[in-house]
Amino acid sequence: MEIKKPDVTAPRFRPTVYNVLNKEFFENFKKKYPKHKHYEDSTLKNVVKYFNETVYQTVIDTRDGVALPESIGWLFIGTCQESKKRNIDFAKSHSYGVVVSNKNWATDGKLAKIFYTNYASKIKMKNKEFWKFVGCRNFKRQVAKTYPENWNMYIVVDPHTKIRATYQKIYRKEYAKYMDSKTMSTYNEFDLWQQ
Repeated sequence: MEIKKPDVTAPRFRPTVYNVLNKEFFENFKKKYPKHKHYEDSTLKNVVKYFNETVYQTVIDTRDGVALPESIGWLFIGTCQESKKRNIDFAKSHSYGVVVSNKNWATDGKLAKIFYTNYASKIKMKNKEFWKFVGCRNFKRQVAKTYPENWNMYIVVDPHTKIRATYQKIYRKEYAKYMDSKTMSTYNEFDLWQQ
């Protein structure tokens, strides 16, 4: 099948980008935390950038991911089955002139996805089903670069079960272990008659 080459002179759709780290954000931050008002905006921006890089590097390096602060949610990388849709390698397709599929031979056909969930958090949040996570460009690129090297390490996500059910199952097992250890440590066979 011959590939249809894109028109590079055609108008492009550019989504509106909202920058969270704007002047208004830093003004509100300095009002809320007056002890940090002597810092410049660029310094605070570098702190946020460093924190984000540390979080996404930890997500990549650990199998279970990272619990975000303030019980915001949980980030992890999951291994998924190959997509049902055709995964086109556009660079090779343009060079060969025909449609070439990307088969992910390095990862045995598996795909990496960045998952965010807040169902595992201990604190119940209102409207938590409306929360969304979009990884930054550097995070996505770093995952794409490191996933083929160590793809067996990450959690395999079943496409037919919800992430919430997986976390609930793990939580129930951990809670059962905790309760068993608690009851076994306080168990005294001579106290049975007194109860």
